[in-house]
Amino acid sequence: MNSTWFRRFTTPGNGPLLVCFPHAGGSATAYRTLAQALPADLDVMCVQYPGRQDRYLEPPFTDLTRLAEVVAEELARVLAADPGRPYALFGHSMGSLVAFETARLIARGPLPGPRRLFLSGRGAPDAHSTARFGLYDDADVLAEVRRLGGTDQSMLDDPDIMEMVLPALRADYRALGSYGWRAGEPLAAPVTVLVGESDPMVTVEQAGTWRAHTREDVSVKVFPGGHFYLFDHLDPVSAAVTEGLLTEAPAS
Repeated sequence: MNSTWFRRFTTPGNGPLLVCFPHAGGSATAYRTLAQALPADLDVMCVQYPGRQDRYLEPPFTDLTRLAEVVAEELARVLAADPGRPYALFGHSMGSLVAFETARLIARGPLPGPRRLFLSGRGAPDAHSTARFGLYDDADVLAEVRRLGGTDQSMLDDPDIMEMVLPALRADYRALGSYGWRAGEPLAAPVTVLVGESDPMVTVEQAGTWRAHTREDVSVKVFPGGHFYLFDHLDPVSAAVTEGLLTEAPAS
């Protein structure tokens, strides 16, 4: 694999490929511990958006649809190099939207679609608007990050750290704010929706709105915790991914 867009934190196995999409302000390393908790026969590949960590000097995207287009192009190259290998997409929060739009783009081309989508911490785009984020200034973005939790809150009071992370956060929230849902054909892939029972961003009921976006089955997995429940419950999240991916027959 020769791409600036993907990172691996474990030795790739010979089983299905799992591609992970980070949340707003997040980086590929957000999935390091999940990758290590998953079965060794999986090949876990994490998307590294521009504007953070080793891609800090690259301008971050402020257009979510364009971001998905570029990721889809890069992922298509990976899939074409290993034809027939089953794969799945896992996205959390903003990453769920990017993963979903990436899957829709791939579905328009010659490559097979994903075996399954894992969409976490987010309702379907036609039922869960992000338009308000387009009005956020830096103070609003930081207030939202504090509300959602999931990070060392003391970092938010460190001006040196915030100088590094704010450009990516600002860009991601602009991308969310400018995102507009465009109707299309439902996906031909089953979906596992994961949600924290006390997530302030999405209710369990809202998580179920993804059912309208696939012709296949949808299962909703509810976990204790808030928006970033997955980092506190690695074992059950890993079990849900394993159940949905390794025991699933390849999509036709």
